[in-house]
Amino acid sequence: MRSLIYALATLVPLVVAPAAAQAEPVGEPLTTLRMAAQLRNIPIGASVDENALRDDADYAAVLVREFSVLTPENSMKFDAVHARPFRYSFDAGDKVLAFAEEHRMEVHGHVLVWHEQLPNWLTKAQWTPEKLRTVLREHIYRVVGHYRGRIKAWDVVSEAIDDNGEMRKTFWLEGLGPEYVALAFQWAHEADPNAQLIYNDYGAEGGGRKSDAIFRLMQDLRTRGVPVHGVGLQAHLSVDEVPNPQEVRANMERLQALGLMVYITEMDVSLKLPVTPTKLDEQALVYRDMMNTCLSAPNCKGFTLWGFTDRYSWIPEFFPGRGAALVFDEQMQPKPSYRALIEVLAGH
Repeated sequence: MRSLIYALATLVPLVVAPAAAQAEPVGEPLTTLRMAAQLRNIPIGASVDENALRDDADYAAVLVREFSVLTPENSMKFDAVHARPFRYSFDAGDKVLAFAEEHRMEVHGHVLVWHEQLPNWLTKAQWTPEKLRTVLREHIYRVVGHYRGRIKAWDVVSEAIDDNGEMRKTFWLEGLGPEYVALAFQWAHEADPNAQLIYNDYGAEGGGRKSDAIFRLMQDLRTRGVPVHGVGLQAHLSVDEVPNPQEVRANMERLQALGLMVYITEMDVSLKLPVTPTKLDEQALVYRDMMNTCLSAPNCKGFTLWGFTDRYSWIPEFFPGRGAALVFDEQMQPKPSYRALIEVLAGH
């Protein structure tokens, strides 16, 4: 254990946190997720609430201290960067990227093609397939091109498969047909040939119809030479419904057989409120199992939480009666789940 602490201590200069990181509500653990993950050579990430990053000094300090990868929650989505025809606004995304670069962090781009958060000018208009192809191609070229060489990986397409394992009926499917997935990856590759291009989805961490359908989609794309490089397993989980770790590992292995990397991209583990110590321990076990599974899979290349503090979480708004899904509580204090991740990364 002493050798581990010594090794972690040598990494401290790599984490340059703002002065607010010293404040009482935040605390300074001897070992951080960022330091522990660096020793295991696994990028550890969190999604970024852009408003919190701007307004909450404690939030920014803990983000820098604990994580090496940031995923913008909203600032790079279609309606944020392309709210009006032929006009783009990258200001919000640029600020996230500048913050990341200042603190030696990477940015995981999110998301180029999704069926939510699309502007009315796009969804309310009548398009021929040819014109809609032009719109989507130009959007991908502009967004990926704007960040070319500065964003290592992109969620290119998210949630194209529904819960029954069929192509999700979306604006993009109706307008362009199923080929829109392959086209998006091809255009993203053309815009930045060095970026890692990810297909991202939920509810497909282990086995089942949806997971099998995603595997078949990836198999088809790879067979056709489409430049898809990995699959993002969102891992929005709950203590009441947890994928079997062995099934998750088997899924990662079959994706590896296709030559694909795997990322945990949006992990949180919701609890039914109120919170109890027992529920927190159960939650910690889920985080522990998922990190162990990732570390055991050679193709698992990143582990990202969807947020990191219960102060800013999407769960209570979308799932009333549930919450407390992240590894820091609303006071920015570490929970058992945080300690579980540290222990796994430390080899315990």
